Amino acid sequence: MRLAGVICLSTGAVLEVAMGPQAGKGNGELGLMRQIEKVFRAGDVFLADALYCNYFLLARLQKLGVDVLLEQNGARITDFRRGERLGARDHLMRWEKPKARPQWMSPEQYRAYPGTLTVREVKIGGRVLVTTMLHPREASKRELGKLYQRRWNVELHFRNIKTTLGMDVLSCKIPPMCEKELWIYLLAYNMIRLLMAHAALQLSFKHTVQLWSEWTTLGLAGSSTTHRDELFHAIAQQTVGNRPGRLEPRARKRRPKPYQWLKVPRRKARQQVRLYGYLPNPAS
Repeated sequence: MRLAGVICLSTGAVLEVAMGPQAGKGNGELGLMRQIEKVFRAGDVFLADALYCNYFLLARLQKLGVDVLLEQNGARITDFRRGERLGARDHLMRWEKPKARPQWMSPEQYRAYPGTLTVREVKIGGRVLVTTMLHPREASKRELGKLYQRRWNVELHFRNIKTTLGMDVLSCKIPPMCEKELWIYLLAYNMIRLLMAHAALQLSFKHTVQLWSEWTTLGLAGSSTTHRDELFHAIAQQTVGNRPGRLEPRARKRRPKPYQWLKVPRRKARQQVRLYGYLPNPAS
């Protein structure tokens, strides 16, 4: 199952989610985003990685009055000698509509898109950013760089959903039940975010989850206003440090244990052990 969602940058709450099969026409992340892009309102800013740097997505969001800040797609070459120069490695460019019509789009829809889009391209910290915030006085190059750095918070929110809450491994087996299980995880995540918002800012998500689990175990979740205030006070005790520009390797510190995967029901696996004994360890 493939999943695409919109997360509020200020609160960390999940605003909208679209789900679809892992493969198939229209089930990529761009296709799922088309299903939920109406969640944006005029004046919002769409902040995302290079995957979403797509002409048709930019045109639709611009029509909604939504600005974008994206990393340049690697397939597009940026030449700062062209366009209207705004500063060092900062210019306005006019993108032309792709001549190839996507398969998911009808000819009528394709003709409705504008022939060109005016975007601003800036190079900051070794990466080229694309934005529809065109005026340097309203959005300076430095401010755009700081805003894009905050996109890393979204990766941390996804880690909290998948790892801290345990959504990386689902218990259900059939797609409809898996979808319900995903919605339950997202509901629980937003409830934790609500607790953090009531307490303070810059709080630890995992610390809040641990406190809430202990609170419910003791039966204090809905007991009295005094207990609720004590919970908020305890949540606010531990804050997350300000570490801008943090870079971490995507690797595990410890190697996984060299055991085979259990790919059959446990009862059948026990019968196989009784008949044939334990299989040799692949690492031995």
